[in-house]
Amino acid sequence: MIDIQTKMAGRALELLDLPEDQPCYLLDIGCGTGLSGDYLSDEGHYWVGIDISPAMLDAALDRDTEGDLLLGDMGEGIPFKPGSFDGCISISAVQWLCNANKKSDIPAKRLYCFFSSLYSVLVRGARAVLQLYPENSEQLELITTQAIKAGFTGGVVVDYPNSAKAKKFYLCLFSGPSTFLPQGLNEVTDEEEAKGSTFTTERVRYKIAKRGLVRKSREWVLEKKNRCRRQGREVRPDTKYTGRNRKPRF
Repeated sequence: MIDIQTKMAGRALELLDLPEDQPCYLLDIGCGTGLSGDYLSDEGHYWVGIDISPAMLDAALDRDTEGDLLLGDMGEGIPFKPGSFDGCISISAVQWLCNANKKSDIPAKRLYCFFSSLYSVLVRGARAVLQLYPENSEQLELITTQAIKAGFTGGVVVDYPNSAKAKKFYLCLFSGPSTFLPQGLNEVTDEEEAKGSTFTTERVRYKIAKRGLVRKSREWVLEKKNRCRRQGREVRPDTKYTGRNRKPRF
């Protein structure tokens, strides 16, 4: 069974809207034990993970994750050169910046420091997709406001908004000109509903099963079109001719 974090990492990568069949250099904020990074590796990308927990990073090393790992506090900024990354994902991490663990912690300032440095390390026009669990609408607005203040455009994509268990928030940010926001997923299956309430802390390596679709087949074309729709792109309607080989022209 696909782990819920791996599932969310897949959705975040989908929302990044990266070029097809081209490896990219990605940043994973709050990488933990590297579960999300495993998905990025399996999809052919290179990545760097940053996390505040030495224990989590040690577990990632024990699991032989393929990405590079960095110990750091995202609230103190992302320590990389400008334009280093083609995109960024984060799974269930950013909301922790809203907590004040000591008197000197000011959530708004830590959020702004994080987003302004993140904006800097991304290639212009790149996206950052941050899955998060906001406590309330005020917390979500605080996070979004600081992101926009730092220079990002974009907004919140909500998957399964009518499901109490499967509902997911993705802050989809653009480090360039404003563009249309991808649409959230609406149809939730019984399996998805059940998975929505299942979280795991197991330190196991998970490899993504490849779909095994024949390239250029009708099923491959339909899958690719559905993926583009989920990313918010304009796609022609499916017809009986979709994926059918065209006759040679004279």
